[in-house]
Amino acid sequence: MGSITGIKYELELDKLPFFNKKTAEVLIGKSGKNLDKKISRLIKKGDLVRLKKGSYVSDRFLLSVTNRKAYTEYLANVLYFPSFLSLEYVLSLYNLIPEEINIFTSISLKSTRIFVNELGTFSYRNVKQELYCGYSKIPRDGFDVYIASKAKALFDFLYLKRNLSTDYDYEIGEGLRINWDEFSPEDLKEYTFYTDLFGSIKMKKILKSIRKIKNVNR
Repeated sequence: MGSITGIKYELELDKLPFFNKKTAEVLIGKSGKNLDKKISRLIKKGDLVRLKKGSYVSDRFLLSVTNRKAYTEYLANVLYFPSFLSLEYVLSLYNLIPEEINIFTSISLKSTRIFVNELGTFSYRNVKQELYCGYSKIPRDGFDVYIASKAKALFDFLYLKRNLSTDYDYEIGEGLRINWDEFSPEDLKEYTFYTDLFGSIKMKKILKSIRKIKNVNR
């Protein structure tokens, strides 16, 4: 990057994991259409990366990141705030499903949304306030990442799963290819808490099928 009006603005921008147009206006020293044109030129040159409309990160900051995965997980949280990683992405991290998931799937209080940029695809699903829980803050190489527990990620996945047949014994036992060896009694206890919290007939039936798989009685 160069300098604007004698200010080495890149020295500040390069320290930021992301920034919006208001921050760019202050550091670059332009506003309105002039700012838009400058940002557009910087993106074309490869100096800036557009994360979503109005949000950016400098290429130099990305080059300074030693753990790109940790940064991208952090980014998943802040791109659509508030949110936490859950669903397929977290199930894959915990080896509960065999597939490697490249989409950063999250739970949010906002409406369903998808963002696609150079760093990946970020998918967000909505839940009610009472189910916005079951996550914790985990430090990852300098970034704080909010991520669901194993039990909550599974609950979110099954709760929001579309086109799930009503043959829950089959779906839970074989259809979804869930690795139940990775689901401990403590995980089941936590999962039961979320089922009791929501009170859905569907989720209670699914819990019954999970207990059959795990050979656990209420």
